[in-house]
Amino acid sequence: MASPALLVFTLFMFIPLALTFWYSLQRYSGFGRMRFIGLDNYAAIINDATFWTASLNTLLYTALTVPIGIVCGLSAALLLNRWMPARGLFRALFYVPVVISGVASGIIFLRLFDPIVGILNQMLTTIGLPAIDWQGNGTWALVSIILVSTWQGIGFGMVVYLAALQGIPREVYEAGTVDGAVGWKRFIHITWPLLRPTTFFLVVYSIIGSFQVFDVVYVLTRGGPGTSTTFLVQYAYDQGFNQRRQGYAAAIGVIIYLVVLVFTVLQWRFSKSRDDA
Repeated sequence: MASPALLVFTLFMFIPLALTFWYSLQRYSGFGRMRFIGLDNYAAIINDATFWTASLNTLLYTALTVPIGIVCGLSAALLLNRWMPARGLFRALFYVPVVISGVASGIIFLRLFDPIVGILNQMLTTIGLPAIDWQGNGTWALVSIILVSTWQGIGFGMVVYLAALQGIPREVYEAGTVDGAVGWKRFIHITWPLLRPTTFFLVVYSIIGSFQVFDVVYVLTRGGPGTSTTFLVQYAYDQGFNQRRQGYAAAIGVIIYLVVLVFTVLQWRFSKSRDDA
């Protein structure tokens, strides 16, 4: 008899995944009958300029948010791993954005980025700098999404790095001090090498999350202006629900799934090899 967990996993994972693959082989608008067209949707994707623009935007977003998030999360962990007054409060404050939904975060920053009444532009004009059209300029729209995503992700990286830092034996640092590893030398020669497995996990985890980003983009820019902030998931949503090309959107979803699967397998193999070692 199948376990309840397997039944739930089949219902919410295997069946939707199989249906997505099946829909990707159909011409379907969401209404009426489906028509089997084989790999035509995938062939159309190859010649779809907007798809490649969305792919490049996703890669650029990933290339910027992942290292920024890693550096910010590690910096916060190093800072809050030391004793300081109200350290627990600061840890909690850093983690709060993680538990706030992407939609809520987007709404909050939509007000902050408002070109007229937003507090960020008011601060810029107060110190004599010109106001920024956060949603009307493609470059600044991308910057705004990166800022929100970084704000959301710092807390998770901080918690993971804190757990890794607190797992480093004190004796290792004591031996390093005897050998002259103090200050930055201690970080470079002791802390950082021991944090590399954690960093690899966070890099892969962040890349997977970057390829799936949707809610913040949808709330802040809807992919605009133009296609400057159109990412893969947002483009699939637009094709499926606005253009009524359900089969085409499913094909894009399959491609996203395969990309994420590659990084997931990479993470699994690395974790397995580390455990075996």
